[in-house]
Amino acid sequence: MTHRLSRDEARRIAIRAQLLTAERPAGIVETIDALTVVNIEPTAAIAPSADHILWSRLGWPYDPADLARLVEEDRAIFEWGGFYRTMADLPLLLPEMRKRPQSREAREWLAANDRFRRDILDRLRADGPLRPADIPDTAQVSWRSSGWTNNRNTLQMLEMLVLRGEVAISGRDAKGRLFDLAERVYPADVPELSDEDAARERAERRLGSLGIARARSVSQPVEPIDVGTVGEEAVIDGIDGRWRLDPAALEGLDDVAPRTALLSPFDRLVFDRKRLEELFAYEYLLEMYKPAAKRRWGYFALPILHGDRFVGKLDAKADRKAGVLRVNAIHEDEPFTAEIADGVQAEIRDLARWLGLEVQGVAVA
Repeated sequence: MTHRLSRDEARRIAIRAQLLTAERPAGIVETIDALTVVNIEPTAAIAPSADHILWSRLGWPYDPADLARLVEEDRAIFEWGGFYRTMADLPLLLPEMRKRPQSREAREWLAANDRFRRDILDRLRADGPLRPADIPDTAQVSWRSSGWTNNRNTLQMLEMLVLRGEVAISGRDAKGRLFDLAERVYPADVPELSDEDAARERAERRLGSLGIARARSVSQPVEPIDVGTVGEEAVIDGIDGRWRLDPAALEGLDDVAPRTALLSPFDRLVFDRKRLEELFAYEYLLEMYKPAAKRRWGYFALPILHGDRFVGKLDAKADRKAGVLRVNAIHEDEPFTAEIADGVQAEIRDLARWLGLEVQGVAVA
């Protein structure tokens, strides 16, 4: 069966799947469960990405301390591969963990440093959780890289052991991540799934969180953005090619209630730039890595969603020392209507209130 959708319908499916309608989710666990993953990027021009993503769904009730409690005490949420996930998804990742590391270079380095691996596990068993700086570097062979990880043997080994499921991230503090034995972080009674069953369920969960997606897309190192053959086939008027659709996303589609949202640049709704352009005809690029003179929208511009369309970008920065959310510019992709302008202003005020800051700077024209 092939479903035929208008672009408006496809957009509403994507918005609702990502919990960006007026009907807000009930709590943090429910939100992460529906999204399947929440990006962990500590850049805090506004707020760390996980906090920003959760606030954009939950609104003012969201408190970062509640997320920390769910990770460090309740163990309802865990960190793996640069994302927060619900502990219920751990069985889906165990087959993936068994395949790590994937590169030949990393496997050979791990084998050459087996004694170092055992030293780290012994140290964590005796004293964990620990930071990388607390663990001696006893590597037999140093890690070689052209990047920042060169010769950072303890951190590199910990990263590999987390991906393999031997070590887990126990929590975070002001200095960064704390590592411990996986058996102290993950539950003991985890169901065993085959590689095929786990991969299929992960793809089904991913499709549910996106609503509609391509079967194949740009390859990602840890968390894919395509869905394979799960769901049902769909075509979208005016967009070439075929898509995969979560059929449950069609239910009640005409009742989707819109709202305005200021999204993190690391939000999954904007992460796949090709899908973003196809579904929303929206051009966006995170410009923090560009020289200032070459930026069009600002260092950390936030995508502005209104209803089922992206309407602009917000160039703002949280100046915590001065106590203000500094609004440098509001870029309108097309002139805002009074309704859009009111919605954007209200969302800026809500963001500032959640951050505990006062708004300072330009207003919507």
